[in-house]
Amino acid sequence: MRDLDALFRSALADPSPPTATSVFWVHHGTRLAGSGVTYLNQYVLVRVGRAFGACAFEPGEIDPEVCAEASGGPLRDLLSHGPLPLRLAALDAYLGQAAPHSEDPRAEEVVLPEGTPEERALARDAAVAGLVPEPDGRKIGLIGVVNPLVAAIHDRGGRCLPCDLNLRTTRWGDPVTPDMEEVLSEADAVVATGMTLGNGTFDRILERCRERDVPLVVYAQSGAAVARAFLGSGVSALSAEPFPFSQFSAAPTALYRYRDHGADRRGTSAGGGRG
Repeated sequence: MRDLDALFRSALADPSPPTATSVFWVHHGTRLAGSGVTYLNQYVLVRVGRAFGACAFEPGEIDPEVCAEASGGPLRDLLSHGPLPLRLAALDAYLGQAAPHSEDPRAEEVVLPEGTPEERALARDAAVAGLVPEPDGRKIGLIGVVNPLVAAIHDRGGRCLPCDLNLRTTRWGDPVTPDMEEVLSEADAVVATGMTLGNGTFDRILERCRERDVPLVVYAQSGAAVARAFLGSGVSALSAEPFPFSQFSAAPTALYRYRDHGADRRGTSAGGGRG
């Protein structure tokens, strides 16, 4: 079965690798109305042709000088050297250029409407929640806490098992564990953020979900095209949101939902949501 290393090897085997036209990073902070939490996120981005690859990273993990050093260089260098988030963003750009989400026949385009940050976040989270396996009476692991998904799981009768390295409680005071293994051992289905691709935990999540034969849903700004490569091979559903992300614009933008329909036939449906 494929893993991230296999994807990197495949891209590096390209005899005519493209150039990384530009490399840049974004430090973004936001606090939505009614929230007591300011979210701070850093992204490194790589442009290849028509595609932007992206990956979130932890503070101090990447120096901004990498942008000047890597821009205009061979993509092969970015894929093979440097911190994992930069390599992941380069791989995401490579795969996104080779097969744009907008041209993928498996993709369901969801246009997020023009609106305020709160309106657009609500529309985005509703689109992601529509991919979560029917939670009624089930334990849903949430690796990378997004409060509207916690609410969606609770509202539909499920028990949320939230896991995050940076949060200790949900908006409603539910305890958040930093122990991913605990969640992976107990959950009936797992929902994970694309940031797990860039922090080195994705392969383990994939491995445990395969071992236990439980659905894995990925919601990805980080590594959206990378996560797509695992659809039907451990990933049962995906919300892929390529750059520019919804939080960077008030205008309509698109995300792309994917489902492994083979999982439906195997009895592990990604379920829910719009057609």
